[in-house]
Amino acid sequence: MTMQITTPSGFTLAQYAVCMNGIVWREALRFLHQRERFVSALVRPLVWLFIFAAGFRQVLGISIIPPYETYILYEVYITPGLMAMIQLFNGMQSSLSMVYDREMGNMRTLLVSPLPRWFLLFCKLLAGTAVSVLQVYAFLAVAWFWEIEPPAIGYLAVLPALLLSGLMLGALGMLISSGIRQLENFAGVMNFVIFPMFFASSALYPLWRVQEGSPALAFICELNPFTHAVELIRFALYGKLNGVSLAVVGGCAVVFMIGAAMAYDPSRGLGRRAPGGET
Repeated sequence: MTMQITTPSGFTLAQYAVCMNGIVWREALRFLHQRERFVSALVRPLVWLFIFAAGFRQVLGISIIPPYETYILYEVYITPGLMAMIQLFNGMQSSLSMVYDREMGNMRTLLVSPLPRWFLLFCKLLAGTAVSVLQVYAFLAVAWFWEIEPPAIGYLAVLPALLLSGLMLGALGMLISSGIRQLENFAGVMNFVIFPMFFASSALYPLWRVQEGSPALAFICELNPFTHAVELIRFALYGKLNGVSLAVVGGCAVVFMIGAAMAYDPSRGLGRRAPGGET
C-alpha cells in the first residue's frame, strides 16, 4: 500500500511533478525546434566579446578590484555582464512567447488547469531559466577559446548564481508581459527595459568609473537589479560570494514572482481582461 502526500491545495506531489514535467518538456521542445533562437542568443554576446571588447581593450583596462586578484583584460571583465545579458534577453523572449500564446489561445489551456496558477507560472519560469543556463554555458565554452578562463571551480560555483539571476530576470519579463495586450507592442517595451537595464549597470564598466563621471548615474546603477545580477555572477565565477548582490537578486526575484502571479490572476491586477477577452 503506497502513501500519497497531499498538499494543502488538495493535489498530490506526484500531480505537481507531472505538471512541472509537462511544462518544462514543452518549453524544451520549443527551444529545440527554434535553433535560430539558440544561435542568436550566442551571436549577440560574442559580437560584444570579439569586436567591442577588442576595440576597447587598450582604453578600458581594469585595475585590481574584487573579485579579481590581478590586473585583467577588458574582455575578461565584461564576460559576466554578457552572461547576464543572455539571461536578460532570454527572459524577455520567454515573455514574448507568453504574449504569443495568449493571442493564439494556447495560454488559456495552461491557465485553466485546476493546479494553482502561481505554480503553473513558476514551472514556465523554471523552464525558461534552464534554457538560459544552457545558453550561458555554451557561451562560456566558446569564450574559453578566446582565453576567457575563470578558475575551474567557477564553472560549478556560478550555477546557483545563474539559476537565481535567471529566475529574477525571467520573473521580471513575465510581470511585464502581463500588461501587454498585443504582440506588436512587445518589441518597444523590450527595448525600453533591456537597454536601460544593460547600459546602466556594471556589465560594461566598473561602478567606480561611473562614479568618477556621474555620481547620479552611479546611484542609478546601484539601484538597478541587473547590476547585482552581474556582480553575483562575477563573484561566483571566481568562487566568491557577494552578499549584497545575493540579497538584492533574491529579494527582487521573490517580488517579481509574486507580482507576476498576481498580475496573471484574472480577478485582479494586470491580468484582468476586457469582457470577452482571454484570461
